[in-house]
Amino acid sequence: MDQAVRIGIDVGGTFTDVVVLDQTDQQVIAQLKIPTTHHAEEGVAKGIIDAIHQVLEKLNIQPEQVSFIAHSTTQATNALLEGDVASVGVIGVGAGWEQLKARLDTRIPRIELAPQRFLQPASRFLAGSKLSYSILNEQLEAWKKQGIEVVVSSTAFGVDDPSTEQLIAQKAQEKGFFATCGHEVSSLYGLRTRTRTAVINGAILPKMIHTATMTDDCVKKAGIKAPLMIMRSDGGVMSVDEVRRRPIMTMLSGPAAGIAGALMHERVSDGIFIEVGGTSADISVIRDGLPQTKSARVGGHRTFLHTLDVRTIAIAGGSMVREKNGRLVDVGSRSAHIAGLPYACFQELQALEGARLVHLQPTEKDPKDYIAIQNPSGQCFALTPTCAANLLGLIPEGAFAKGNREAAKLGFVPLAEKMGKTVEECATEVLKIACQKVAQQIEALLKEYHLDRNTLELIGGGGGAAALVFFTGQLMQLPVRLAKNAEVISTIGVAMAMVRETIERNIVDPQPADLLQIRREAFEALVGLGALPETIEVQVEVDTRRNLVRATAFGTTELRKETNGNADPAPRTGVEAAAHSLRCPLEQVKLLGETSGLQVYGTQVSKKTWAGFSKKTVQVIRVLDKKAVVRLQRSNVNLYHSKVGQALGKLEQVLKNLTDFGDAGRSLPTLQVLVGSRIIHLSGLAEPAQVLAIARTELENVPAEEDLVIIANLE
Repeated sequence: MDQAVRIGIDVGGTFTDVVVLDQTDQQVIAQLKIPTTHHAEEGVAKGIIDAIHQVLEKLNIQPEQVSFIAHSTTQATNALLEGDVASVGVIGVGAGWEQLKARLDTRIPRIELAPQRFLQPASRFLAGSKLSYSILNEQLEAWKKQGIEVVVSSTAFGVDDPSTEQLIAQKAQEKGFFATCGHEVSSLYGLRTRTRTAVINGAILPKMIHTATMTDDCVKKAGIKAPLMIMRSDGGVMSVDEVRRRPIMTMLSGPAAGIAGALMHERVSDGIFIEVGGTSADISVIRDGLPQTKSARVGGHRTFLHTLDVRTIAIAGGSMVREKNGRLVDVGSRSAHIAGLPYACFQELQALEGARLVHLQPTEKDPKDYIAIQNPSGQCFALTPTCAANLLGLIPEGAFAKGNREAAKLGFVPLAEKMGKTVEECATEVLKIACQKVAQQIEALLKEYHLDRNTLELIGGGGGAAALVFFTGQLMQLPVRLAKNAEVISTIGVAMAMVRETIERNIVDPQPADLLQIRREAFEALVGLGALPETIEVQVEVDTRRNLVRATAFGTTELRKETNGNADPAPRTGVEAAAHSLRCPLEQVKLLGETSGLQVYGTQVSKKTWAGFSKKTVQVIRVLDKKAVVRLQRSNVNLYHSKVGQALGKLEQVLKNLTDFGDAGRSLPTLQVLVGSRIIHLSGLAEPAQVLAIARTELENVPAEEDLVIIANLE
């Protein structure tokens, strides 16, 4: 092997998965699964290190061939859930009129991490505009004797002037403490939330630094020159140095890895991604090719940490069935993995012959009505949604969850006899109970994000995906597909991860110059994280209610952005792919516009008015790239064609014609500009001048004669 490769490592609760991708075409060269080393002296780092060594040795990969290496981790999340955190002391500082509020805001009450597991930070407030070194030293010495491990420094206006926070952190580190500052975890105003976020960050700092340093040392000792990257909670990756400062950013990086795989490997534009394991399922929204994020909560308290909006439910491919008096009580939440039972559908027929239905209590906290089947030799096997889906023939050939259909039928016989039904009826009922839980979460996301059912598809990832997503699609009448390499989609997501950074500022009445400045900061931050400048896109949003400006930048390292790792062996033409996505006959689809890298196809559809008494005809479009991958979906739009040189004038005219003035004030249309192979999103802005300023910056290096298309959403 002499080609360049990318290595992704996904650290799960049970196994650590590794994939190796070809750098050029992003095809999976190899995949490896080893047990996660929770109880080793080195912790989960040992499993990561073992995985790296095995990959290099088994595939005869030379260190210099590795162009990218990254891993996801559940360590931060698990540390908080299990209460395995460091002791924290908070030094708050304030002076003048804000002193009383600052004192209250930096005194953080105990935070419940899990039932009966709390984080109780100590605190000391230092009043005055000038820091008293003697009082600070006295407090640090006292905390040293008490066993405090981490010092958090948080000042009233640390976002604007971080010097005091930095000085306190420096003094603490000189005395052997770990230290973190409020301004390091967030640049937003809101002292209480910022301090709370810094406390949580500090609580996991020692453990995360230990693991990150150990793993980084291993990568370097192996001769790999590519810097080790770690998956973030928002779907991007961060360097080890960033982990040493903000380990809180790695929370929920496991689910983030799956979404990254859906975005980069599957090129999902609009859809619900459902990653199904053996114990739980993670459900998330992808819209306009971007994952949706939210402010994370810990112990019911808001933080300034942005994570992907992932809804986790305790239903999966290995969920066990509960039965009482011939009636199914529930499916889940206990899984066969926790109970230590193999699935019936993966057994040989002779192992299930003569089996009878038995009830059991997997753990002391569980009810006693979970069921299994037991053969004459005393071996027990679980009946699961995976078994039910195999019995009903729902799992396609080649899927990871594909088992023995005849074994699944034989396994369900004892339950069917108890319930007085056929095995098919029992299996259907098991899947209905399980998948209705999935459908309930999807319906909530559809409502919350105002998603159009006509443009959505369900994409399944994870080893247990086929057990749930196809039946869920039937229940909800939504199209479904399995991700390619679904069982390792998270690991692929790590290997293909984009670099991502978000810059936020509290600005009252932001001017165009403010937006351009924060956009520039986000762009430069991403370059500093290793993204190639030509791949970077920046989206700027303005929240007038919260006086918040947010710039989100995303790009790639050496991974060529236009590469599609899931190439169809018989790809559709653009119009065929558009017709498939629009769910209409080919002859009804028209090419409405194009740039050098994108094509816009559309059709006319009838929609009911809000009152439901009449119908109106609207234009529905799909924007496809040169590989016939849908990049954008919109309903009820107008299209405008222009040259780059006249684009600002055309945009100004569109804004003037389509801006709505209602009781809530000015409402701008949602705009996208297509130029080359780029989609420039100009939504989320408050004023026409802001839209024009961002557009001017995005188009400044594009030739004036190049064609572009403006899409204006009318809803």
